[in-house]
Amino acid sequence: MFKKTSLIYGLALFFMVVCVHAADASDHMLWGMLLNKHVQGGAVDYQGFKKDEAELDRYLVSLAKTDPDALESSDQLALYINAYNAYTVKLILKNFRDGNPVQSIKKIGGLFTSPWSISFAEIGGKTLTLDQIEHEIIRPRFQDPRIHFAVNCASKSCPPLISAPYLGETLDTQLDTSTRNFLADRKHNYLDADTLYVSSIFKWYGDDFNDDPAAYFLKYLEGESLEQLRRIGPEIRVKYLDYDWSLNGKQD
Repeated sequence: MFKKTSLIYGLALFFMVVCVHAADASDHMLWGMLLNKHVQGGAVDYQGFKKDEAELDRYLVSLAKTDPDALESSDQLALYINAYNAYTVKLILKNFRDGNPVQSIKKIGGLFTSPWSISFAEIGGKTLTLDQIEHEIIRPRFQDPRIHFAVNCASKSCPPLISAPYLGETLDTQLDTSTRNFLADRKHNYLDADTLYVSSIFKWYGDDFNDDPAAYFLKYLEGESLEQLRRIGPEIRVKYLDYDWSLNGKQD
């Protein structure tokens, strides 16, 4: 009798775990469908998202009900990245004016409130700000600078929002790809003679990159750009580019 009961309990636990992971994957699939439909080449169709806002809200409800601490580490990080990006889109949708999105996310908020300090993002029963998700959870808990190229701040100088959700099982590859693509994109970073011009992200989060952007680029650049950077060596100079906070919206 004891063995039979133990077997039944074990099977129940197994199926419960499977169902939790299946539900989590299904929730991210909904976000993935929206991304695939409304994000092309990093340009976000906010008008399209507005029409599908009810679907986005369904995804956000699933985030509010999901306990991140019950997930594996990679699934946790994927969830928080997806949550940050999805809630950023929601913030833009909440602040449409005369049927159109704001020209910049920095237009949202008040005299003493930035868009990143608004408490509205619900995850696992807690209500958080975007700043809390990034700076109190993602950065200190996971300590992976590649996340800076995955979270999206709805602006043209941000690393682009990709057209698929981040998933725990593919997260490492996805973060590598997002990092390589951003570093190689001459709109955001480029070499000119002996100077490496880089995104201001490397200045704002210098500690995350050991205050050495050039060394970080050596890890991820490929081809001629990598060889050029190696030839310059320690004589390399680093300059930070201005940040364009214009909305990363689809151009009509």
